[in-house]
Amino acid sequence: MRQIFILMAVVFLVPASVAAQTVTVSGSVSETVALSVSRITLSGDDTQPSVIRVPLLVRSNSNFKISAVFESQTAELSEVSVVDVRANGSLVSPQVVNTVDTRREGDVVLRGPRISLGGTLNSPNNALQVTLLIRVKPQSVSGWTGQLALLGSPTQ
Repeated sequence: MRQIFILMAVVFLVPASVAAQTVTVSGSVSETVALSVSRITLSGDDTQPSVIRVPLLVRSNSNFKISAVFESQTAELSEVSVVDVRANGSLVSPQVVNTVDTRREGDVVLRGPRISLGGTLNSPNNALQVTLLIRVKPQSVSGWTGQLALLGSPTQ
């Protein structure tokens, strides 16, 4: 019984006070550039130059660039260029299609601003659809093969 009286005294006699508190939470998301394809194996039996079109989905939450590096002992890369750029969904930044830079500079084939306004790397509606045109000139009469590596990276 004594414990009940002490509890009641504490509840009714000790003044209650509430103080407002401000909590600030901050953080950041790492800059990400994701490509649907990062490595392409190309091959042919013809001695004539080959033209190949490759569709590519690009997602980024920052400014980005895409570089292409070709390796082959039996063929020479004569061109990699961007022939088409389209928004692929409602979470693509509205200005990105008109502001991407498709001029090739060294191994860089595409530069642009942030693409995705939301979603994840697997979301179906936050990518830029790019079509690459690849021209390969064989150096051998018995067939050729090569690897085209694509690398997406954030830029300032």
